[in-house]
Amino acid sequence: MTQAKSENKPRILVVDDHPHNVELVEAMLIPQGYLIFTAYDGVEALEAVEKHDPDLIILDIMMPKMDGFEVARRLRADEQRRAIPILMLTALREVQDKVKGLEAGADDFLSKPFNRVELLARVRSLLRIKQLHDELQAKNALLEQVLTRYVSREIAQTILENPDENLRLGGRTCVISVLFADIRGFTHFAERRDAALVLDVLNRIFNVLTPLVFEYGGTMDKYLGDAIMAFFGAPLASENDAERAIRTAWAMQQAFLRMREGDELLQKLHIGIGIATGEAVVGNVGSEQVMDYTAIGNTPNTAKRLQEIAHGGEILIDNATYERVKDLVVVRPIEPIVLKGHSEPIRAYRVEEVKEPTPA
Repeated sequence: MTQAKSENKPRILVVDDHPHNVELVEAMLIPQGYLIFTAYDGVEALEAVEKHDPDLIILDIMMPKMDGFEVARRLRADEQRRAIPILMLTALREVQDKVKGLEAGADDFLSKPFNRVELLARVRSLLRIKQLHDELQAKNALLEQVLTRYVSREIAQTILENPDENLRLGGRTCVISVLFADIRGFTHFAERRDAALVLDVLNRIFNVLTPLVFEYGGTMDKYLGDAIMAFFGAPLASENDAERAIRTAWAMQQAFLRMREGDELLQKLHIGIGIATGEAVVGNVGSEQVMDYTAIGNTPNTAKRLQEIAHGGEILIDNATYERVKDLVVVRPIEPIVLKGHSEPIRAYRVEEVKEPTPA
């Protein structure tokens, strides 16, 4: 039997302190194509679970060293093993014994002496449950992998805890800090170079800037040509969303300066960043088939306008952001500006320095 073929067979661990009982179960299961492992007491059973990672455990109750109840309790307390179905073999007849088994973590019971037809039916049923669980876990892992392209792993896990609520169309109004970062000079750079080179340079820059959004707990919204849109405060809000946006922007500028060192292609490129804080509607926009988790409203528009007027190497923030981070930054006010879509001038600031966080 090749290893590949063995791995495709359902793995069943049979645990009983009487070798004759083990041989009897093996004789019934092996012809069905199952891969059988054995143990003869509770301690051996736990060791075999670690070694073989079974899909099902057929577990006797009355055994030396450790009984079946305790084996089940320990497996259910193990986050990695708690989903393995347990079929308890018992000669006990009292209802309270079965209740004790269920409380310990048994999924089903089979009373001794048992017949082949009943054993196989219960085995197939429990293996089907395990298969469905594994398929669900695989889909969740894939979904988490997709989500972590847009948000940090912590936020992805939170979304998956309530996917019906967090992955449906629609949105909610919340206070967020929005960051737009644009590569200054990139349009001129792209006009003079091969498309493959342009794409390679753009991806290299994004591969440096994007992880910083996740490092500071932000949500990656989208790429807009040679620009990045991210926001902080959704789907999870915190008291320091504006600070995290500022620190992300500062880290982006520092990282890009380091990236430019010794790279002739990047010498005429710079990063301009705008940040605004306030209410926005955040949620899934699109269709049931294709949706985009994004933020819309006045706050994202303000951040975009600030980014557009920021010079290369600059970070511009609105007054709402400044009020939340004024003890953490050194800024220089700029002339009140009228942004497209605004009837009144807004106060804005150029960030000159971001102070290091105070050690806890």
